[in-house]
Amino acid sequence: MIIDCHGHYTTAPAPLQTFRDQQIAALKDPAQTPSRESMKISDDQIRDSLEGAQLKLQRERGTDLTIFSPRASAMAHHIGSEATSIEWSQICNDLIARVVDLYPDNFVGVCQLPQSPNAPPAHSARELERCASMGFIGSNLNPDPSGGHWTSRPLIDPIWYPLYEKMVELDLPAMVHVSSSCNDCFHATGAHYINADTTAFMQFIQGDLFKDFPDLKLIIPHGGGAVPYHWGRYRGLAQDMKRPPLGEHVMKNVFFDTCVYHQPGIDLLLKVIPIENILFGSEMVGAVRGIDPTTGQFYDDTKRYLDGSGLSEAQLHQVFEGNARKVYPRLAKRLDAHAGHSHA
Repeated sequence: MIIDCHGHYTTAPAPLQTFRDQQIAALKDPAQTPSRESMKISDDQIRDSLEGAQLKLQRERGTDLTIFSPRASAMAHHIGSEATSIEWSQICNDLIARVVDLYPDNFVGVCQLPQSPNAPPAHSARELERCASMGFIGSNLNPDPSGGHWTSRPLIDPIWYPLYEKMVELDLPAMVHVSSSCNDCFHATGAHYINADTTAFMQFIQGDLFKDFPDLKLIIPHGGGAVPYHWGRYRGLAQDMKRPPLGEHVMKNVFFDTCVYHQPGIDLLLKVIPIENILFGSEMVGAVRGIDPTTGQFYDDTKRYLDGSGLSEAQLHQVFEGNARKVYPRLAKRLDAHAGHSHA
């Protein structure tokens, strides 16, 4: 089985964005406040939004199951208040639940958290519990709810600990994933995302988070940002700071995906980062949607790069399926239950 650990509902039906636009407008004019009931999306609209996009690409590219979450850039935790974020997150997560209900063999849910710049991360635990009860297997954790201004405490700060406790209790890992940037210095997908991936990894080196939470599992997307390319820098910094070797200190708990959009980048990732720490991901339909003129293939067809990487069959199985089962325990249980049901 080929499991894509990184997919967002970037093609959601238009009424979702209409609701969001009205919700934002209501921050200035409460008379425009939309009701949840006003957002009507039919099952057929959901099917239409996926059949010509994610499902079509799954079939064409040979992937089986996508770990699916709301559109990351639309989380926009910096907009409005915590109440704004709670409502928006619940609506987005409920839509993901409907996608999974319609296509249980193709998608499994990961939730958006109702973070807000001035809200303690612990406040997101309730939505995490709600989504766990709906069958979700993880969450997206935004290390910068301020949208590019980085006003939050580092991920190793105890302010995050109550949320981590809930994640461990529920067996729900998180992908460390920022949202849109409202800072003109940082292009969202080209700079802000990669900055955040790199920043999170350095924070983990600086603290003792995984001593306190040995069962916590975090995925750093987009191939780990700058980390694999500067692996010697991070090993050296850890050494200078008298931290344990990275293999002991961080890499039992931190995993990278393969959302790297050229063959040399994937080859470097596979050469530097241990195979057991890499999960297949494509982020399609996502940050880069075009065709690479040097290959004639879509940039985000990351399975093609893995197929051309020279990994053994056993190593490919680890990246495509085995590591996802290890990192997402609820996914492994779901797949095993489904297999048992199929053989019954």
